[in-house]
Amino acid sequence: MKLDILAFGAHPDDVELGAGATLAKEIANGKKVGIVDLTRGELGTRGTAEIRDKESAAAAKILGIVVRENLEYADGFFANDKAHQLGIIKMIRKYRPEIVLCNAIADRHIDHGKGSDLVSNACFLSGLIKIDTKLDGDEAWQEPWRPKLVYHYIQWRNLDPDFVVDVSGFIEKKTEAILAYSTQFFDPKSDEPATPISSKNFIDSVNYRARDLGRMIGVEHAEGFTVERFVAVSKLDDLI
Repeated sequence: MKLDILAFGAHPDDVELGAGATLAKEIANGKKVGIVDLTRGELGTRGTAEIRDKESAAAAKILGIVVRENLEYADGFFANDKAHQLGIIKMIRKYRPEIVLCNAIADRHIDHGKGSDLVSNACFLSGLIKIDTKLDGDEAWQEPWRPKLVYHYIQWRNLDPDFVVDVSGFIEKKTEAILAYSTQFFDPKSDEPATPISSKNFIDSVNYRARDLGRMIGVEHAEGFTVERFVAVSKLDDLI
């Protein structure tokens, strides 16, 4: 299956938090979107990996994601090395996306920056003809594929975006997908330990960041991204 957009996250819920509204909008516009989670989030303080599996499947259904896979890398301990790069290269060559989204370039959680570099490096390497990969159970070698664009969503830190996407009308869908991870976020009835993302302030911040970025471009809500190369337009009025 060829996808238009493939979004990677170090943990289940990273993609929803960073780019959920953008993906919902792209899907509404007819794009085929997939998600690949690097880990099962098994080191998370709240919930379990098995529960996260169910939550991530529910979130994907809410957004309309056509495929979601998990590479089951070690939460907290995966590395940007050949073995991990090859696993991601296989996913890129399998789905042949035009656009890849990945973790924030720097963030509070160490896996986010690592995941950002890992996926970015793999996107480049995936286009090299002399790197041979096969999917498990397949006899045929995969063809090289390099995405046209690699964008990084923004997570905990308030990084300055290189561009923002007008996601007005899609923030509710994003919030619904986030709250599918019921063990991770604010629940006044939960008796699990508090974490930095389980407070009401955190879940509110997702909305007010989107409102603030939207305010800066004259719309209701927006999501921000950073880039690896210049953002190009073909004419001046391409910008809104």
